[in-house]
Amino acid sequence: MSTTQRLDRRLIAERQARLDAVREALKEHFVGIDAIVDELCEAVRIWFVAPELLSRPVIVNLWGMTGVGKTDLVRRLVTALDVADRFVEIELTNNDSTTWHSSVASRLAESGALEGQPTLLLFDEIQRFNTLDHEGHPVPNTKFSDFWELLSDGRLARREPADMQYLVASLDYQAGDQERRRAAGEAIPSPGIGLWEARSLKQTLSLDGDLEVLARMTPAEALRIAKAARASKQVYEPLDCSRCLVIISGNLDEAFTMASEGAEADVDADLFATYTDKVTIVDVKNALLKRFKPEQVARFGNTHLIYRSLRRHDFEELIGREVARVIDATREKFGIEVGIDSSVHELIYRNGVFPVQGVRPVFSSVVDILENNLARLVFEAYLANKRKILLRYDVEQAALISQIGQTSQQVPYAGRIDAIRRGSSPDKVANIAVHEAGHAVMYGLLFGLAPLQLTARVASSYAGGFTAPHPVYETSDSIVRQVKVALAGGIAEEIVFGRELASVGRESDRQRATTLVIDFVRKHGFDREFQAHYMLGDVYGMDRSVPEPDIEKMITRLVAETRSELAENRACLRALSLRLAASGRLEADEVGAVLAEHGIEAQVRPEGHLWLPHYAELLGEAPH
Repeated sequence: MSTTQRLDRRLIAERQARLDAVREALKEHFVGIDAIVDELCEAVRIWFVAPELLSRPVIVNLWGMTGVGKTDLVRRLVTALDVADRFVEIELTNNDSTTWHSSVASRLAESGALEGQPTLLLFDEIQRFNTLDHEGHPVPNTKFSDFWELLSDGRLARREPADMQYLVASLDYQAGDQERRRAAGEAIPSPGIGLWEARSLKQTLSLDGDLEVLARMTPAEALRIAKAARASKQVYEPLDCSRCLVIISGNLDEAFTMASEGAEADVDADLFATYTDKVTIVDVKNALLKRFKPEQVARFGNTHLIYRSLRRHDFEELIGREVARVIDATREKFGIEVGIDSSVHELIYRNGVFPVQGVRPVFSSVVDILENNLARLVFEAYLANKRKILLRYDVEQAALISQIGQTSQQVPYAGRIDAIRRGSSPDKVANIAVHEAGHAVMYGLLFGLAPLQLTARVASSYAGGFTAPHPVYETSDSIVRQVKVALAGGIAEEIVFGRELASVGRESDRQRATTLVIDFVRKHGFDREFQAHYMLGDVYGMDRSVPEPDIEKMITRLVAETRSELAENRACLRALSLRLAASGRLEADEVGAVLAEHGIEAQVRPEGHLWLPHYAELLGEAPH
């Protein structure tokens, strides 16, 4: 075995060990994304350990909602692997005014990334580089079209011949101008070509020299180099990016349908996490097909890392870490020990966690709630030569209670979101409670389940409450049931308050009901009179107005059935409404208990429970 082979083996072993150490370090830093870290480290292993084996780029896609740490993860990976000198971050855009670069090749040339080397390229916010508009029509892309070449085989057209011709002509003019000045005995202000031309020379010829050194070259010297490069034809050969690691990152709201609830602070984080757990590579590709052409989606490859929404315990761990950071910093800078009660942690959670927005609001709330209020107390203790501060939160008094030595004092503080919740009008809460109770009663009747969460008092001036259902396997029957559940909120208001006092909070419910019925008829063919697929587009599109009367008749019939079923369970509807209005929020077991008191059997099942017909049992009972 040769020395070279032994050295290569040791190098591979060192890189393997380095990557494994980085994996653990990333898990220590980030909260709730251990699976993503594992997948990413495995996906980049061949690029980091043995890039010599690569003949085309490694493509890794990171998808998730905002604030989950996609970009930060890549940047920290770069730092930990010590490849910052081979890292290029590029944000593609269709907007001509945001960057003067028109191609990936020119951006790489500017960065100084060496071709043929194992470079890491991050293309962030890729959803903004859509090639299809919201109606599916092509968007005229005039910039960064070579991005698709990069994803295909890793070879980029280096430049157009016109770029080379312009550079030669510009240098030729400068050289001639200097010669004329010398012949006329005129002074030459600067013999060098200057930074602008040096930059053009460096990018066009892919030179490795420092920009300042190239700027001091005379036009005649630069012209000779440019002409020699043009004659060699080497400058026209494709840029070799076959050893690149290409990481594509973006937010796909089409795949994460709950992303529209970004301002919702009252939905349990575990419920959002359950929905994101259901997102698959198929959902991601379907979402991409709404923004990119099929042949472009194919070039993204099949390595799609899907971020999940953080769960409650993840947010609690994050808050614990941030509180510990504040405690450590206070001890280090002032020599003061700070004791933070769990009530302060709960205050931060209630006012800082917006599940769909990720970790950023939490960091902001730690500063707002803890650091800003603690600062004055720390200064007071430091000047009084006190060495310990205890801090807790009193919900009833809406105040932070501090103790410095033997002295106790209150710092009035109402959480920003808590204040909005407390400011909800009792009349509004009563209206919302009846609406949500209508959904819950119908859900219990038709699906035999208690909703995961029922909320009537929310931190929002524009939104009502909400009822959190379980995932439902869609069948002809379950679609009809879902329509009736959607209609039940508004109908419940009419039953309790009268038609004249029913609110407009039914709008989104009726949109969902109408969409489900349209799909029932047009898409799925569950209506006996209309069997064609009326949702086809392009040349296969059909007249979608044909089944409208049937859709209207179906919704009208389901409204009547829903009204009748709710009226029969009026006592249950009223009891659940009163409980919800009083507490503002009910969990599944509480809802189930109220329904059971009125003869409705509604099972309490966890977030991931899928309502599904007993197909296997029915198959066994089917006649042979």
